Amino acid sequence: MATAGFDLIDTARVEFERAMQRNLRGLEYFQTSGPSLGATPKDVLIERGTMRLYHYHPRVDDVYRVPILLVMATTNRGYIFDMVPGQSLVEYLLDAGFDIFMLDWDAPRADERSLTLESYVLDFVPAAVARVKAETGEGEVSVIGYCFGGVLSLLWAALHPDDGLANLVTFTTPVDFSKMEMFQRWADCRFFDVDKLVDTLGNCPADYLYTAFDMLRPGARAAGNIRLYDNLWNDEFVKSYRMFDRWSSDSLPLAGEYFRETTKKLMWDNQLHEGTLELGGRRVDLAAITAPFLHVAAEHDHIVPTAASAPLIGMIGSADKDEIVLKGGHVSLVAGGNAVRRLWPSLVAWLGERST
Repeated sequence: MATAGFDLIDTARVEFERAMQRNLRGLEYFQTSGPSLGATPKDVLIERGTMRLYHYHPRVDDVYRVPILLVMATTNRGYIFDMVPGQSLVEYLLDAGFDIFMLDWDAPRADERSLTLESYVLDFVPAAVARVKAETGEGEVSVIGYCFGGVLSLLWAALHPDDGLANLVTFTTPVDFSKMEMFQRWADCRFFDVDKLVDTLGNCPADYLYTAFDMLRPGARAAGNIRLYDNLWNDEFVKSYRMFDRWSSDSLPLAGEYFRETTKKLMWDNQLHEGTLELGGRRVDLAAITAPFLHVAAEHDHIVPTAASAPLIGMIGSADKDEIVLKGGHVSLVAGGNAVRRLWPSLVAWLGERST
């Protein structure tokens, strides 16, 4: 009985101390802006409208011959690849000896509403690849695309099979848009007038996209706030929460014509999966991609379900191709503690064998 009494006292003491820490940390939380993200030193090589190309400073002397170009999705900013020291994929790849570039995006200006899918696939990505080659003096580049950045990378690779692609890696990249069931319901052509939205607003607002992603799990934000309150005493939890919350809410608007085109051609007509997509008067055939290929899917991805990316490996023409399905979600696959242990070592091992 005496031991049980001491246990209750110890439990009460711990809970009291945590409650005090919650109050103190809560005041600090609202008075500070959180950790600085995307701080790995880099140079800006291209800054043209919505397009940004970065080159990160090397961290080791012995560097692989083949450089890497990271291609970010057009809906979010690229610092998901470069959160904070110790939780930065960019830093991890640099330490492993890779020369890292990133194709990132800024909010499209009002006068960029006319940008199309061709603008990204036939202009922005090729311009980034050409600059990487010029900077490094190498004729080959490995490309890693995340989410819709993976789609852009696939389209570029299929239409430029002789443009020096050494390796292609995609993370959580959809090809069968009919399997993105929640987005299909919201973008149903019987009810969603994409022409009216674009003709009225020009660019698709960031708030529209943020709300669409948020509604995939409508209770997640409230649950997250509860977990935050319960863990305000825990500095590491708060740091991680702030990093991912800031990134997920830092959505970008999309150029109007680009949004109209991707909605109609990909979401409605599923042209990439059906093999009928044409860009610049040329049909996109993923079988034309013959460079070594790796796709990584997240087992619990609520944004790009595994069914939406499952056909990809069979559509690629490469003889050297692999698919990995890892535990985690759309974001935790590429960033955070689980990514450090699961994806990042596998990625370095796969690329290291193919980058000399």
